[in-house]
Amino acid sequence: MRKVIKASLLVLLMMGIIGGAEAQTSPKQSKVSGVETDVKKIKDKLLGNWESIAPEIRPSTIKNADGTLKPFYLKRAFKYLPSDRFELEIINSADPYGAIPLARIKIRGHMSWQGPHPIAPGAQKVDFIADESYEVTPLAQGFVDVLNKVAADGYNPWSANTTQSIFGKTFIPFGLKQGTNFMEYDLVYLRGDLLFWGARNIDGRAFDSEQNRPTNLQIPLIRK
Repeated sequence: MRKVIKASLLVLLMMGIIGGAEAQTSPKQSKVSGVETDVKKIKDKLLGNWESIAPEIRPSTIKNADGTLKPFYLKRAFKYLPSDRFELEIINSADPYGAIPLARIKIRGHMSWQGPHPIAPGAQKVDFIADESYEVTPLAQGFVDVLNKVAADGYNPWSANTTQSIFGKTFIPFGLKQGTNFMEYDLVYLRGDLLFWGARNIDGRAFDSEQNRPTNLQIPLIRK
């Protein structure tokens, strides 16, 4: 059990999560094959609460002894609000079933719509920027111990189930720098009551540039 938690903690420390920004709508498009492609109508249908169907697996940048990438696991709860605001809660876990939670991450910010994405009719390029808040709550003592070693400067001592804001601060585990907002170049594809974002790049690259924007779909969220 300790080996599993230790490996997952290392994975978690190497990964960023997500963000949002000021919105701009692309020109209206027509409806294709029963899928809504008009951005305003997509936004209207997106309003509300969404959650993971099951724990999701993601690749990290940390490698196993055989050169393969270590996985990490998470569940998401997402809320889309008027004026392109969003709220996102992520629970990272050490196991594929979500039985060993490591950390809770809460982000609030804005979504900026950048036009159609070629992955599917109606898919949209969307940038997420955490320009309102970014909080971390360690849920496992092993993660607490790691944070007190690598993220002590500028923070109170970390303890289990105690939340601290990392908004606008340097936070080495997630690669955040003082005075900057975390941002990801992602995508949104809405089909009925299924909400798809981009699947992580298989080599572990973050969505930190237009060139690294995802080109495939992640397991969907369902309407709550």
